[in-house]
Amino acid sequence: MRIHSYIGMLAIMLSSSLAVPVEAASPKPPRTHAITIDDFFDIGQMQNVVISPDGKHAVWLESRWDKALDKAQSDLWLINTQDKQTQRLTFSHENESSPAWSHDSRFIYFMSSQQKEDAKAPFNGKNQVFRIALSNFAMQPITAEDLGVNAFQLSADSKSLYFLGNKQSVDTDIWADLRASHATPQYAHGKRNTNPLKVLSLSSFKQRTLIDDDKVVWEFNVNDSGSKIARITTSDNELIFLEGWSDIEIFDVSSASNTVLDDQLWRQHAPSPYGWLLGLDWHQDNQQLAFRIDFDGYPGKLFIANTQLSTPILEVKTVGKTTLQGGDIQWRPKSNEICYLGAQLARTKLLCSQINKGKLGNTRNVLAGDTVVGSYSFNASGKQVAFSHNSLTHFHDLFIADADHRRSQFKRLSNINPQVDSWQLPQISVVSWQAPDGSTVEGILELPYGYKAGNGKLPLVVQLHGGPTSATPYSLQHRSYGRATFAANGWALLSPNYRGSTGYGDKFLTDLIGNEHQIEVADIMAGVDKLIADGIVDNNKMAVMGWSNGGYLTNALISTTNRFKAASSGAGVFDQRLQWMLEDTPGHVLNFMQGLPWEQPEAYDKASSLTYADKITTPTLIHIGENDHRVPVGHAQGLYRSLKHYLNIPVELIVYPGEGHGLNHYQHRKAKMEWDKQWFEYYVLAKE
Repeated sequence: MRIHSYIGMLAIMLSSSLAVPVEAASPKPPRTHAITIDDFFDIGQMQNVVISPDGKHAVWLESRWDKALDKAQSDLWLINTQDKQTQRLTFSHENESSPAWSHDSRFIYFMSSQQKEDAKAPFNGKNQVFRIALSNFAMQPITAEDLGVNAFQLSADSKSLYFLGNKQSVDTDIWADLRASHATPQYAHGKRNTNPLKVLSLSSFKQRTLIDDDKVVWEFNVNDSGSKIARITTSDNELIFLEGWSDIEIFDVSSASNTVLDDQLWRQHAPSPYGWLLGLDWHQDNQQLAFRIDFDGYPGKLFIANTQLSTPILEVKTVGKTTLQGGDIQWRPKSNEICYLGAQLARTKLLCSQINKGKLGNTRNVLAGDTVVGSYSFNASGKQVAFSHNSLTHFHDLFIADADHRRSQFKRLSNINPQVDSWQLPQISVVSWQAPDGSTVEGILELPYGYKAGNGKLPLVVQLHGGPTSATPYSLQHRSYGRATFAANGWALLSPNYRGSTGYGDKFLTDLIGNEHQIEVADIMAGVDKLIADGIVDNNKMAVMGWSNGGYLTNALISTTNRFKAASSGAGVFDQRLQWMLEDTPGHVLNFMQGLPWEQPEAYDKASSLTYADKITTPTLIHIGENDHRVPVGHAQGLYRSLKHYLNIPVELIVYPGEGHGLNHYQHRKAKMEWDKQWFEYYVLAKE
């Protein structure tokens, strides 16, 4: 729903949930708690929902911050889908991952890197496969690999466990001996970590190696008969090889032969050669393989390879304004439907498309109403689907629905964050406006709890999502990047889904190509002007913030306009040439710049905030991880040097030791949030 006059709609929006209820909601406590920064660290995040084959139970990974450990930690939880009784299954200080059920619903398999003092594998701190028996919750290690396990899959009958191991492979070129004789320096290439594929019998616990061809394997999937194994491979484990130099290979077990799929559809005939292969799933017929490819700046694609057809590869095209989202693709059991997540107008839908004899049939939206689906799973019959869903009034929780119906109603099974029921929630709405070129742009607006039209103008925080091939969802968010806490402190917060965002159609997405630092900046400022014109925002009290591409856009905005009184730039690109030279995924830059630096020098100038740095007057906070390979620390240092030493603009550079592109330490997250709050209050609200 697009809303042009939104103040009158706020009461309506708050009175309805994004979910479609099938039973009366239980009474909620009064909303008396004002949201704080500390509340962020009390939120449980639900991931990797997996329903048991018999549909009687489901598991998920629940991540929570642990102040003593100075990090977030994931544990495995179980729920009975009939009586909603829940139980925590793991209590380690390490993150569990990749839960999976045995075919008979008796065991839950997962990975964990448990460590005991002076212990060898499986308790050597490396990822190993464990399992828990549903009958008595006893836990048993299954693998004992000295170098750990990267990924695993149970056979269809649960008699065997397939897994990726680790080994180091060394190049044998003419310089190999010289590199070996001077082993102290770090070399850019010559060694790589490769992934042999092994199979373990779960009755005899004997294992053997199926494939060891010195390749890096990013993902694998075994068909139900065990006759074919699909792998996404590269020749090196440096991340750059995954974008444009990766293959999908199909290994025939009986003949021990390997076939590489023809890649013309997603390389030569694609909008960009720098695509990321992801997501593999075999149909139960053992012949059809579904897989995905994503591109920075361009719509991703979904394909079906059929080993029995003369035209072996089918593209599953999306309908409407849908943008494929993530690599979670699954064949619905006992059907010919391939299912996937799609972004649509700040929502995330669960979609299924019919595949009939190599041809694309109808596509349906499985769940009724507005949804922001995180993960999903079908039971063995394919008739039930369990999924996590994030609405306007709760964070991700577990829901269940009838997967057969075209737009099924669904019911809530869990409430992992009951404290939210007493929070004074921000008023969340979708707003839209016209960009200077006439395009319609949307964003998510948060207003303070209890705010009404006529209460006066509010200070504004413009919060910018990353990607840019992403979107801010229409759901409750409490993030270290701004949402929830600013509205709780009397601010309006606007999260624009600017040009280049997903879920608004292919053209809206690709309009950003070749136009960075221009078209999306105009989109954002048009949204700001709409809120000012509507009397919601005080034009003299505005701040801007973002992380990753949101940090890049923060830099773009403060080098384009002086209307913001304060800025927080997190992990943001300052110079596009430097980004191409240093980042771990340079295809991102090549796509948006439409060529290499020596091919498109003007494009690199136009899209770099460094070019316009002399225009910056905004007091700016700069956040960066010390070991950020996606947006290396040089960008933050260059912005800081420009503002501090040459332009005399108030600035603080905060480098978080040991961190990468995100902040994984409790103290670092809290530091960022408190710095942002006080920086904006001082420079925008003139608070001491």
